[in-house]
Amino acid sequence: MGQIKVTKCDIEGLYIIEPAVHGDSRGYFIETYNQRDMAEAGLNMVFVQDNQSMSVKGVLRGLHFQKEFPQGKLVRVIKGRVFDVAVDLRKDSKTYGKWFGVELTEENKKQFYISEGFAHGFLVLSETAEFCYKVTDFYHPGDEGGLAWNDPEIGIQWPELVGEYNGSCSAEGYTLYDGTPLNLSDKDQKWLGIGETFSF
Repeated sequence: MGQIKVTKCDIEGLYIIEPAVHGDSRGYFIETYNQRDMAEAGLNMVFVQDNQSMSVKGVLRGLHFQKEFPQGKLVRVIKGRVFDVAVDLRKDSKTYGKWFGVELTEENKKQFYISEGFAHGFLVLSETAEFCYKVTDFYHPGDEGGLAWNDPEIGIQWPELVGEYNGSCSAEGYTLYDGTPLNLSDKDQKWLGIGETFSF
């Protein structure tokens, strides 16, 4: 190994992956994925699809999960800066309902691997952000579920975000420190909290 550094997070099934950066005055080169290195680190996932999105400052996407066809996700930022979050939805997990977040930037080149069974979301902190992710299952229309991004039961501490919880996941009243309004899709302003979404 040697091309990547893999760090287990406090929640089992989450990993920070830092690739080796080979740079000089001309620029840099990194391997963004190497199956052999991943396997040596104990990560044997198989990816079937690559996705990329662009979002502007203040956009929050999430918290999303798949109902019947869960996906593992290897996420990274190639331009800009985001705060990326995973929430444990595995009902038999000792960390069910707990969250973990990491800042991903074009400078730190960190990647975040989120195993199957988590909800996922991110907040854009730069003027724009380009977000890339590999997934372990194909997209299945109609299979997406979601949770309120500001559910007090989960208690995610989104950085650089100010506002008071008003009992819903509406973006109204929330801004970044510099006054940029929080920007959510209509769908992401209608999800319920984890307690209302799941009952076992």
